Amino acid sequence: MRGSAGVLGGVVKAVCSCSMASLGGQVVVVTGASRGLGKGIALGLGEAGATVYATGRSTRHRSGELPGTIEETADEVTRLGGRGVAVRCDHRNDGEVEALFEQVREEQGRLDVLVNNATALPPASVLWDGPRFWEMPIALWDDLIDVGLRSHFVASRFAAPLLIEQGHGTIINVASHGSVNGKNSSTMSDALIPYSVGKAGLHRLTSDMAVELHDAGIAVIAVWPPGTRTEGVLAQAELFGDLSRWREPIFTGRVVAAYLATHDALSRTGDALTITELASELGVSN
Repeated sequence: MRGSAGVLGGVVKAVCSCSMASLGGQVVVVTGASRGLGKGIALGLGEAGATVYATGRSTRHRSGELPGTIEETADEVTRLGGRGVAVRCDHRNDGEVEALFEQVREEQGRLDVLVNNATALPPASVLWDGPRFWEMPIALWDDLIDVGLRSHFVASRFAAPLLIEQGHGTIINVASHGSVNGKNSSTMSDALIPYSVGKAGLHRLTSDMAVELHDAGIAVIAVWPPGTRTEGVLAQAELFGDLSRWREPIFTGRVVAAYLATHDALSRTGDALTITELASELGVSN
């Protein structure tokens, strides 16, 4: 697998070429897109002209604790030049996930990109500086593995037939440097063990799905975002110190859009791609 651990707040010395990315006519599903990285990726792909289905549980009628809803994301995708479609979907519920992809089939007749991002994260103070594994509620494992790793598998399972039918497409799994930096390494990760294990499993899921889908023309890649000023981070900014060099969520979306618009994703299928390195390669600076 290519790629190395993403550097939080990495500096990219390049000229932004995000306006060159064109995904007009492409249909994308971004899971967990009401806020955070999911929203940022949805906006970046919408800015490039894609039709983006934004999924999640936070709606105008039932919002979450943090700001952001799927309708707000869809509206902003449309404002930026794409077409946003909000679909309420609980990614713990396999039936709702199946219905999501049936809706895409009925309304669009195709799917070009699936971005697996949905997860159920605890507050940042718990995720990054929480109890040791023998002290934490067992339910935290279920949240981070079921809504993270398992939901990525389930969404990919229902997306694959659509992608295979047209003979091309890309599945992108939002991963993390936390998947490889063990607690005894020089770049120690203080994340909860279920989070680290889930992200490590996601890399194996990526590489194995890449093998199975290669002959069908479907690429599967993992991406490692940089330190990002998500709503959850900003709500507990004191935990993270200086955020001035951290990125806005749309930065990752613009890098992904530029990559999809300019590269044969199949040439790097199975790889883990660091967003800051891709940004430098593609000339995306913000």
